[in-house]
Amino acid sequence: MTAAQPAAAASTETPAARLQAVLPALDSLLAEATEAVRAKVVRDGRIDSDALEREQRAGHGLAWLATYRMALRELLRWSERLAKEGRYGAIEEAILRVGAAEYLAQVIGGIPMNQGEIVRAQDLGLAPARPAELLGEAGAELIADGGSAEARAELAALMRQADGRSGFGDSGLDETHGQFRDEMRRFAEAEVAPYAHAWHLANAYIPLETIQKLADLGVFGLTIPEEYGGLGLGKEAMCVVSEELSRGYIGVGSLGTRSEIAAELIMGGGTEEQKQKYLPRLADGSILPTAVFTEPNTGSDLASLKTRAAREGDVYRVNGAKTWITHPVRADLMTLLVRTDPNEPGHRGLSMLLAEKPRGTDEDPFPARGMSGGEIEVLGYRGMKEYEISFDGFEVPAENLLGGVEGQGFKQLMKTFESARIQTAARAVGVAQSALDLGLRYAEERIQFKKPLADFPRVADKLAMMAAEVQIARQITYFAAREKDSDIRCDLEAGMAKLLAARVAWAAADNALQIHGGNGFALEYQISRVLCDSRILNIFEGAAEIQAQVIARRLLEG
Repeated sequence: MTAAQPAAAASTETPAARLQAVLPALDSLLAEATEAVRAKVVRDGRIDSDALEREQRAGHGLAWLATYRMALRELLRWSERLAKEGRYGAIEEAILRVGAAEYLAQVIGGIPMNQGEIVRAQDLGLAPARPAELLGEAGAELIADGGSAEARAELAALMRQADGRSGFGDSGLDETHGQFRDEMRRFAEAEVAPYAHAWHLANAYIPLETIQKLADLGVFGLTIPEEYGGLGLGKEAMCVVSEELSRGYIGVGSLGTRSEIAAELIMGGGTEEQKQKYLPRLADGSILPTAVFTEPNTGSDLASLKTRAAREGDVYRVNGAKTWITHPVRADLMTLLVRTDPNEPGHRGLSMLLAEKPRGTDEDPFPARGMSGGEIEVLGYRGMKEYEISFDGFEVPAENLLGGVEGQGFKQLMKTFESARIQTAARAVGVAQSALDLGLRYAEERIQFKKPLADFPRVADKLAMMAAEVQIARQITYFAAREKDSDIRCDLEAGMAKLLAARVAWAAADNALQIHGGNGFALEYQISRVLCDSRILNIFEGAAEIQAQVIARRLLEG
């Protein structure tokens, strides 16, 4: 097939065969769009940053198109793996039908980057009819079949017949990861979900007893090598754990995997002495870390970071301000990004310090000399609390410079970006699944006009689309994790997983609240918390716009 040829009709009538027939045409569409956007932003063989900024809609739209292409490919691969293992049933086929049809229809008619920004072919520099032309008869058949009211009704009916504890549709995990998922689900159902809403409403910390139980399960040492006291598992296991814990409560899902990023920083950039000192204690939960990177006026622009660490003999004295620091009061170790060389511009003057501190309380949050701060009250993502922090001569031993060499901080941090974004995507999948759980339960229990809400087509449509999108987001997240576990560069895939999963979580929470009607707006209903929790996912670990910009640049660089 050449770039100009439309997809042929599928040789069989199965949705999977139709999707298989469409994917090469989707690749051609992405190639044409990439060249069209490249023509807008490349000058003399290099990306013109000013031009890319002016053409953000085109660049970000390209990122979303590429994300949809990956999503549809992984949806097909998921179905093929399950079919090969005899695990592909009616609900899995219904998810593929509905999900593939909707995403292809959006490729033709407009992909929502969010509720108010729809990217269309002409935004990418293509003729409006070009996507439909390339996707051809196979695409039209898939959309007509899976986009029908009957297809959505079938999926909703299958969901109502399913157990639902495992989600809706086989996740595709192997036996080992499936067992991990079951264990984490049991823990979340017993130790997290019954209490999460009360913690949220009280803006209370996740109890230390719960944290200790996570430590006893080995959660904090999940991906830390066995020689340093961890379980030595991969990122796919981390996804499963983060997803199921976040399904119970995003605060626990985040807390449970926060040690991973600190550990990855130390494993990737630390000296052997630093690894021996900190990794075993991170693994067993005896020390809790917090990431101290963001500053009030920098946000995603880390090159503008100003917090200064000046060496004086055997210590660094830290001065400056940080903000949006999660769980710093009860943390024992800060991974603290600072500028050690004020004469080096941008990233090159940055270093990472492993800064120890005593645990605080609400009454005395920072009982460390040279450190103070105040809480930032937030809508959701509670349980750990957010703070702004000021440093005024705060001392860190010079031996706690990560790696022992100044100027490596940004490079060390960059090595964790893939894992952090995969982790955030997994949290988003868990939050989306929680929203679906709550929406379906309410739709079956709430009787209106003498029948359950789930009997009404608009409600059933919402549930069906939520199930399809949650499974799509799950599969691209697992794919990125498997790439990482195979030591394959996956910053692009991790970014796409995070980009899509965050949007899916917000859409699922919004739709589930809509199903609740007025009750969803009441604080006593759990969906109000899930809506607030879902909103942060499009912002942290790279706002959606920043994420799309990074993806676009990678695509355009070729």
